[in-house]
Amino acid sequence: MAISDAQIVAVLRPFVRASGPVLDALRDSDPFGLRAGTDDLAGVESGLKAKLVNGVASVKVPGTDAWARMSGHDRSSWWMNRVGRFTALLTAIPGLGGALADRVPVQDTLGAASQGLLLCAVAGEYGVTDVGTRVRLIAWVLFSRDIAPALAAGHDEAVEADEAAKLTEELRASSEKHGKATVKAAAGTLFRLGRGLREITEELEKRPRGRLLHRAIGKLPVVGMAGDYLGERSGLRQAWQRAHAWLSEHAPPVATPR
Repeated sequence: MAISDAQIVAVLRPFVRASGPVLDALRDSDPFGLRAGTDDLAGVESGLKAKLVNGVASVKVPGTDAWARMSGHDRSSWWMNRVGRFTALLTAIPGLGGALADRVPVQDTLGAASQGLLLCAVAGEYGVTDVGTRVRLIAWVLFSRDIAPALAAGHDEAVEADEAAKLTEELRASSEKHGKATVKAAAGTLFRLGRGLREITEELEKRPRGRLLHRAIGKLPVVGMAGDYLGERSGLRQAWQRAHAWLSEHAPPVATPR
């Protein structure tokens, strides 16, 4: 039986809601310690302190002045190149088993979760914060589905919020225990997000993928991880490019960073 648009919306709305805390942890928690670092310079000579503060402000990462001055396109490029490497590597790990890993939907669920997370990040940098609009973006980029706005708007926010909370409980526990999201918690949350997409496994096969060469290497034991990594990186770039095409028509006239 074909998967309906309504089924896709039912799966993607909790996913989009859950992606928010993941992206917020990466964007707002100052994972590189750059913002916090300037608060510990009280004992540093004023001239040197000014140079250090200016140096931090010029680094293009979330939370810095340089980041705030970047365009939405440039900020989305950062997500593609930095976060994309992290998620693509996690996605490629099943490739260690070669063709055996391809017999289960692990690769597709993690790959789709990785791409969906990137798309939500890109959407945020272009001022698109509405859940329904992000659902439409993901459906169009990954599955070539043009979801009607009214359908994408959903109808049971309480259930969606509960499902999203379950997807991000590991991330939340890490923040409460360590004061920030750990790499382990972020990785675990990506796996949870992937599992949340299993109900539409058939659609996941339509997502952007790497070249045939990448797929061929991915079927080999051990070195398959390298092929899968390159394939996932290629797929992420394709998704990123398709997102810009869609957002050019649907994003607000004036982009505001989120």
